[in-house]
Amino acid sequence: MAITTLSSREFNQDTSRAKKAARKGPVFITDRGRPAHVLLTIAEYQKITNKQESILDLLAMPEADAIDFDPPRLGDELFRAADLS
Repeated sequence: MAITTLSSREFNQDTSRAKKAARKGPVFITDRGRPAHVLLTIAEYQKITNKQESILDLLAMPEADAIDFDPPRLGDELFRAADLS
């Protein structure tokens, strides 16, 4: 994957060059030498955005019922005096 960097001026003067470059990889568009925007093909954008899960999806853990978890039981002893010797 090739990464191309263009200034805002270059992008404005030759958008077809930027679109061609985006087929090979992301195109960083800079403002005053600093990256300000990224140009991607729609396929690349969809690939990136479709993989992300929301925090709610991650916390829901639909597969949690398949996890074996048997926590140890406390019994009658809820606390133990600290041994400071």
